Parts: sequence; C-alpha cells; structure tokens
Amino acid sequence: MRNPLSKIEVLEDADLLDRVAAPVRTRVHALPLGPLRDALRGRWQGHPLHPVLVQTPIGAWTSAALLDLTRGNERAARLLVAVGLAGAAPAALAGAVDFADQLPEQERVGVVHAAANTAAVALYAGSLVARSKGRSGRLLGFAGLTAATVGGYLGGHLAYRQAAGVNHSQAVPHLIDAGWHAVGDPEEFPRGSVVRRMVGEVPVLLVRDSDSPGEIHALAERCAHLSGPLSEGEISDGCVTCPWHGSTFRLSDGACVAGPSTAPQPAFDVRLSDGLVEIRLREGHAH
Repeated sequence: MRNPLSKIEVLEDADLLDRVAAPVRTRVHALPLGPLRDALRGRWQGHPLHPVLVQTPIGAWTSAALLDLTRGNERAARLLVAVGLAGAAPAALAGAVDFADQLPEQERVGVVHAAANTAAVALYAGSLVARSKGRSGRLLGFAGLTAATVGGYLGGHLAYRQAAGVNHSQAVPHLIDAGWHAVGDPEEFPRGSVVRRMVGEVPVLLVRDSDSPGEIHALAERCAHLSGPLSEGEISDGCVTCPWHGSTFRLSDGACVAGPSTAPQPAFDVRLSDGLVEIRLREGHAH
C-alpha cells in the first residue's frame, strides 16, 4: 500500500522550494520586531504561540461555513469571516517568525503551508467583499476553508512528523539514570572551555566558570529547539548560544534568554566527590 505521506515527503526533498524559502527567511529576520519577536515565538508561555493564534481564524471560518451550509444568519456569517481575517494576521506573523528558524526540510513544507493559508486569506477576503456588496460569498468561503484545511494538514505534518516547534530535550530525563554520574577529573575541565561528555545516551555540555574557577556548569548538550550542538556554540556572559539558530541558554540553570527555543535546557547539579567531577540531573528536570 502506498504511503499516504509520500506526497508530503516529496515536498521535504524539493530543493526547488529553497528559492522561495531563502528570501522569505531573510526578510523575516530583517523585520524590526525587537522584543515582539520572542513574544511571537511563545517563549513566555513555554511553547510556540502560532498554534494558539490559528484557533481564531479556523474557528471563525468553520462557524461561518456551518451558517452558510444551513442558510443561517448572513450577517453573522459575514462577521465571522471578518473576525477570521483579522485573526489571520497575527497568526501568520507568528508562523513566519517560527518558519525563519527551521531546518531546510521543514522550511520547504512550511512554504507550501504558508501558500495554502495565503490562498485561504485571499479567498475569504473575496468572500467578504462579495457579502458586503449583497452578493453570495458562500462558494469563495468554502474554497477558503478547503485551502485553510490543507494548510492545517501541512502544519500538523510540520509539528508531529517533522518535530518543528517541539521540545527536543523532553526525552533527557528518561534517558539518564537517577543519581550521580562521574564525568572526569577536575583538570579535564579548563577554565572557560567547553567539554562534552556522554552520560548514558545523553551528551552533556560542561563549562568551568571563568570568573569562579571552582564552579562547573552542566547542561544537556543538544539544543531544545532543534537538537543543535551547543558544544560548538559561543560561551559569553554566563550563557551558551546554539550555532544553528541562536537560542541562548544560561549555564547556571538552562533558562532560555534569547532565540527561537521556547523550552529551557535540562540542567545538572555538579559536585566534586573522591577527586572526580560528578553530575546529577537537577530536581525539576528528573522524571
């Protein structure tokens, strides 16, 4: 039986779409959003904001379609179409901000996802104009809902198949045994340098503080955003910045202070025992 996802997987490998994705990414990065960028990413709520914002247009347009199907209140249907269009703008902006910090395969599907949603907005705008002039905008509305459904399907593929927007460090507590784990002699951790160690199946980043030479910080090494290698990132002002998309985490507690990650980085307690540096997943991260 043919894999029903095969057509979408073709999109993932369609490097022709990079010609669209690359300039869009550049333009989104150039937007002067300031602190609004992180707010649109959803870091303040601990997960992406885009899936929350899309509920307004999808809900409003679905309700309008039900009224159209039952020949219900035309004035209410027109209002719902307008509410959906108003809600589509912030949802699209949040989606664009997320799109600009993804892997190439995700961006390619994201381009088609955005195109379907843009078509939905155009169709619903036409439907609203027709309704405002006393003409029937039902067919345009149904076409718009179809396009939005295609966009939603692709959005689900992005989130649940391609893992865009999920916390890529969620599994860490389930892959590390409880208790303390030896990671080396103190001399193996030079001041201000990055050392990578494996604890079970989990790579761990260790950094000896340059200001407090006796203090060593330890975080899960794979970035919570898209599993980028933090050990290859820059250490500055008590933080580590992922080299892939710029998520920046405090070494002391793993909190994300900038960048696209909406989740903190799992942090470890560190101690010196019998001449060895030992680490333990910090309370609150352990399962």
